[in-house]
Amino acid sequence: MKKTLSIIALSIIGFGLVSCKKENQQAAAGAEAANIADSTAGATNLAPVNSAAAPVSAETEAAAPVSNQPVTSIALSESNFDFGKIKKGDKVEHIYEITNTGKNPLVISEVKPGCGCTAPDFTKEPILPGKKGKITLHFDSSSFDGNVQKYADVFANVDKAPIKLTFTANIQP
Repeated sequence: MKKTLSIIALSIIGFGLVSCKKENQQAAAGAEAANIADSTAGATNLAPVNSAAAPVSAETEAAAPVSNQPVTSIALSESNFDFGKIKKGDKVEHIYEITNTGKNPLVISEVKPGCGCTAPDFTKEPILPGKKGKITLHFDSSSFDGNVQKYADVFANVDKAPIKLTFTANIQP
C-alpha cells in the first residue's frame, strides 16, 4: 500500500514539473498565435471584461469553486501584461487592478496559476461597489528560456468566471 501511494505521489509531482516545461515549450513555439488581444492594454480608463479576454476552459470549469455570493460585475485595468526582456532567474511581479462595477460586494474566492512558477496574491476582503482591489502575480523565471506566456484563473462572484489573467516575458540568459 505504501509503495503504491509513493508511486502515485511521485507521478503527480513528476507530471507537475513536466507540464510546466511543456507549457513553456508550447508558449515559445506559438507565442504569436497564442497572444490574447487585449483592447484595454495601456488604457487609463477601465473597461468591462469581455468573454474573449476571459475564456473558460473545461478543465478549470470543473474545478471552479462554488460561490454563494450574489453576482456582481467588474472591470480590469488590463488582462494581459508583457514584462518584456528579463534575465533568467529574475523574480518579477505585476499588479492587476480590479474594480467592482456592480451593485454587490465582489469576493475573489481563489486565484489559480497555471504553473508552479507563478504565485498569486489578491485582495481577500470583499470589494465594495465602486471600490478597487488588486491581484498580484509573482513569476520566477529560473526554469525558462526565451518567450513564455503564463496565466492565472481568477474565481469570483461574476457571471463569466474564471477570469483569465495572462502575462508574457522574453527570458534572456
